[in-house]
Amino acid sequence: MSENEERVNVGKKLREAREKKGLTLDDLQQATKIQKRYLIAIEDEKFDELPGDFYVRAFVKQYADTVGLDGNTLLKDYDDDLPQTKTAEYSNHLAQAVETRTGNRQPTVDRVDRARRYLPTVIIAVVVVIILGAIWATAIVRNRQDAATKIDSSSVSVSGESSKKSSYSSSSSKSSSKAAKLEFTAANRTTSSVTLSTTSGLTKDTDMTIKASGQAWTSVTVDGTSKLSKTLTANSTSTVSLPKGAQTVVLTLGNASATTVKIGDQTLDLTDSGKYANTRTVTIKFGATTTASSSASSTSTSAASSSVATTTNSTSTTATTNTSTQSSSTR
Repeated sequence: MSENEERVNVGKKLREAREKKGLTLDDLQQATKIQKRYLIAIEDEKFDELPGDFYVRAFVKQYADTVGLDGNTLLKDYDDDLPQTKTAEYSNHLAQAVETRTGNRQPTVDRVDRARRYLPTVIIAVVVVIILGAIWATAIVRNRQDAATKIDSSSVSVSGESSKKSSYSSSSSKSSSKAAKLEFTAANRTTSSVTLSTTSGLTKDTDMTIKASGQAWTSVTVDGTSKLSKTLTANSTSTVSLPKGAQTVVLTLGNASATTVKIGDQTLDLTDSGKYANTRTVTIKFGATTTASSSASSTSTSAASSSVATTTNSTSTTATTNTSTQSSSTR
């Protein structure tokens, strides 16, 4: 067998072992960390393409070990076909290369083992943290519920008192609203005029609404001041603001039967339910009782003054008469 055939046999043996293992050159490169072009050179026995003689034997041995062959035995069998670099330097480099590759793999294994050792501890710590968090959350919820219960209790008592106060206030407001409601009384009614009076005065500005169902001329005077003078068309409305404290309002109507007048929420009976359809002048007086009382008081005062004067005059006359009688007797 020639030298070239023996060299081919080395590369062929390695290739057959690789294919038998079902490995590709890419797989072998991944496993051995040897570049693919060097693996191809080894299979083709082109050793001069490798970085140096040392790497030829080192790569061949590693290749053989990876594909299931005994690297040392292969080196011995093909010792003559491989570069002669069996020196102390070669042995040292080979040992360092093996140790380096072993060392590169070892830290990964150590990290995995370390993680496995600490995994139960980590799991236990996580479980403890979760339990403590659940206890803390439960305590917070209970405290909030207790605080809410106390607030609800105090709210019940306060709301009870507030409801009493509000009921009292509402009853007071109802009574005051009833007291403030305007009620008009008709007096001095004739076929063409009427006087409407109310015992309540205007405690605030109040709107008077005039609505016409047909064409009607209307004028309004408030305490001698003209507020409205116009002809209302059918279904038209006018509003006059009556100021607070107003005492007398005079309406002059051209068509009383077609005119509706409201002061606040009160509708005025201008025609006595249609009996006086030609009512022309409507006089409205606010606070009539107060005015009547003042007039009565003035009348009483005048009467009292007159009585006093009469009594004084009678006394003077009697005294004069008595004096004259006494004089006559003496004579």
